[in-house]
Amino acid sequence: MGNSMDYIYTSGEQKIVIEVEQRDTRHSVIEQYVQCRKLQGMTQAELAKRAGIPRSNITRFESGNYNPSLEQLVRIAAALGMMLQVQLVAKE
Repeated sequence: MGNSMDYIYTSGEQKIVIEVEQRDTRHSVIEQYVQCRKLQGMTQAELAKRAGIPRSNITRFESGNYNPSLEQLVRIAAALGMMLQVQLVAKE
């Protein structure tokens, strides 16, 4: 796999692969955004216009090829009539 920079360590020296955490989180976030957009019957073009960002960014975001900033995620959520909520939770 990658080098030692690919891991973070818990107090018990348990390795957590950052790449896996990032991939899973990104997939979950994208899925939520796409589901909200589709439930509202909104096209990517309409969402982009409401959010004030290029449609290509929406397309790339939904395909997993773009990592939008927190500001852009907030704007997209607002354009969907939603509020972005980020929280840290303890691992089980």
